[in-house]
Amino acid sequence: MAKKKTVTESKSNTKKSKNDVAVGVVGSGSFATAIVKMLVENCKVVHWCVRNEYVKGAIEQRGHNPTYLTAVNFNLKNLKLTTDINELVSACDTIVLATPSIYLSDMMGNMTCDYKDKIFVSAIKGIIPKVNDVVAHYLRDEFRIGFRNQAVIAGPCHAEEVAMERLSYLTVATVEESTSQKLVDIFNSDFIKMRSSKDILGNEYSAILKNIFAIGAGIASGLGYGDNFTAVFVSNAIREMETFLEAIYEAPRDVNESAYLGDLLVTAYSLFSRNRNLGNLIGKGYTVKSAIQSMNMVAEGYYAADSIYKTSKEKGLALPIIDTIYGILYEGKNAEKQFKKLTTKLN
Repeated sequence: MAKKKTVTESKSNTKKSKNDVAVGVVGSGSFATAIVKMLVENCKVVHWCVRNEYVKGAIEQRGHNPTYLTAVNFNLKNLKLTTDINELVSACDTIVLATPSIYLSDMMGNMTCDYKDKIFVSAIKGIIPKVNDVVAHYLRDEFRIGFRNQAVIAGPCHAEEVAMERLSYLTVATVEESTSQKLVDIFNSDFIKMRSSKDILGNEYSAILKNIFAIGAGIASGLGYGDNFTAVFVSNAIREMETFLEAIYEAPRDVNESAYLGDLLVTAYSLFSRNRNLGNLIGKGYTVKSAIQSMNMVAEGYYAADSIYKTSKEKGLALPIIDTIYGILYEGKNAEKQFKKLTTKLN
């Protein structure tokens, strides 16, 4: 029997009226597609800037992304598709950035339109290679988009579960209360529950760190370590995350909340996790290069590990898990030997 497709379109008359807010999404990967699905629940039209004309044409013809979350069908009346970021930014008040971090500077580099007073929401969980920094700082330093015009979306929220409309939770971090409420209103739905935070940098860095730790959890799995070890590994990882976040940006935060610990847990354990899957391949004996090449999606943790490791050294932090994963990914150290050494440092 064929699987029933998930259809995202206008619902019955009992559905609440949709919002006229002008919102757009930049990116055409799995999480970008999931975000569009979330937004069409509440918005009459969602502007969507995709990678190229092939993707745009395929969505217009088939009603779904041809590469990612193909089971999610869209009512084209709810979408305004483009490949031009200037067209999208000009038309929207709120812009959600959902490209892989390694592609963001190429996309943003084409932005020449007036973006003053626009709200830029980062759903990117990685370091921008061009500047070796997080999205929040990249937007501030390269485009003079201050924190009052920024927001960060954090998990735990796998795109694949959004596609199946399984209940998921998001945290939106903002400085302005009005911005926070606006984003909660357009994202909240029967299958998406929103909470707010003011910890923009903490939420962004935690989303980056959990990807690195998930690679480690995957390596452990590939090497044959069991659930008992993984539990200890994750317990130590959340403490390393707290140490790093406090060194980078002190703020009132509880790392046991879902945006920190919850996102770490799902990324470390879930089979949907591309970072865990990358680590699993390495643990099974793949070279780092061959493991990356075998994946059809970007594992943000690989690119972030280099920057996070160097920052931790500059800060004089003792982070044995980060050190171990960096050594395996960038120094060619043997995964089995490195994890054996790591086991003596965990508690």
